[in-house]
Amino acid sequence: MASTACIPPVPAPQGAVGLRDRARGALLGLAVGDALGAPAENMKPSEIRARWGRITGYVADRPAGTDDTEYAIFSGLLLARHGAALTQADVETAWHEWIADREEGPFRGAGFSERGTLENLRRGLAAPISAQHRHAWSDGLAMRAAPHGVFAAGRPAEAARLAAIDGSVSHEGEGIYGGQAVAAGVAAAMAGASTVAVVASALAVVPDDSWTARCLRRAMTAAHRGERAVRSAVVIGGYPWTDLAPEAVALAFGAYAAADGDFTDAVLTAVNMGRDADTTAAVAGALAGATRGVHAIPPDWAAAIGPARGTCLPTMAGHHVLEVADLLTREAPPDAEGREDVSRGSAEVPAATVRMPREPENAEGVPRGVPRHPAEVPSGPGRVPPGAEAPPPGAVGTPQSTEPGPPTPKPTRPGTAAPPPDAVRTPQSTEPGPSTPKPTRPGTAAPPPDAHAVEATS
Repeated sequence: MASTACIPPVPAPQGAVGLRDRARGALLGLAVGDALGAPAENMKPSEIRARWGRITGYVADRPAGTDDTEYAIFSGLLLARHGAALTQADVETAWHEWIADREEGPFRGAGFSERGTLENLRRGLAAPISAQHRHAWSDGLAMRAAPHGVFAAGRPAEAARLAAIDGSVSHEGEGIYGGQAVAAGVAAAMAGASTVAVVASALAVVPDDSWTARCLRRAMTAAHRGERAVRSAVVIGGYPWTDLAPEAVALAFGAYAAADGDFTDAVLTAVNMGRDADTTAAVAGALAGATRGVHAIPPDWAAAIGPARGTCLPTMAGHHVLEVADLLTREAPPDAEGREDVSRGSAEVPAATVRMPREPENAEGVPRGVPRHPAEVPSGPGRVPPGAEAPPPGAVGTPQSTEPGPPTPKPTRPGTAAPPPDAVRTPQSTEPGPSTPKPTRPGTAAPPPDAHAVEATS
């Protein structure tokens, strides 16, 4: 069960203006971290130093967010539509209508967990069976979990609940815990919590004896000694794949804690540690952006982030992370005494006000221009032409458990044939099991169990 240790109280959100500033900081910080870290993904610190010295800014000619940013936009738009009433059925419907039943971009749906989920959905498996694949422990939920923390500002447990519903289509066990930790941490940071309280909030929503909690504690113990110490405390030596949720989430929180919440230091620390650098820097950027607000992001870094290009998810093309931040922090109506009620985080947004994704007409039609500073971007409706067809709302009901049920394939639509019995895997444990490597590098052995081994950092 989750830790019951007493954590510092999270103060109430500081008002509509401050809340929006933090929301924009969180999601723009995620996109900036993603773009900064993308060139260093899957690299060791020694390889980074040999190529660039120490990365102190963008090293790509055209910096842009990767699948991390596009999936975060996906989750943010879904949450803006359904709010706290979000159900597993809503998430599954969106996966079908916005990703699985459409032509994919060049990334072909992104990483391990996304590929496995899409293959299962296309075979007729429904959630939570769709999450029973060999990479349910990946950081694919963690990379898209920040919007839940933005929406549930000041309510880490609620943010974790929503992240688990989101993740139930694609993840199990440690993959869910990693997303919950990120969502809870961002929710605490959105309310002005200290760095220590942000980390404590993340630990409080995951099982105390989980791999995720153990990695987080190791990272926090080492954070005061800096970047190399955090990496040595967390990284699984000898295992080449970098998308392990417990590792990636702990590296991100370690970078955030080592920087004491400073945006620039947190993101660059995550980038220069390598491994899954786009995801670790995106999570560190979301935490630090929520802590310090959008104006803590260097203007030249912020100005490089335009609307999503749809490289991974064509339906996300044209959406900007700042648009999503504004949707998730739409002002609530005044209370009886005329004060704005921001204690609930975001007000639920009626479906009709949320601009749903659609396929862009062509690549040239995607708007590229952005104002000089992110704070100048107007709120309100986005820039994709109207007329996109919205997915049906889905049945609203009690949130389902993130643990897989009986492994019986459930067709998502009437008439869908069930896969053969041997296609359904039994529920996995929370520790990563045998792993199929990324499509580009087949044949790599599975990660070792949670026996910590230090990887050389030189």
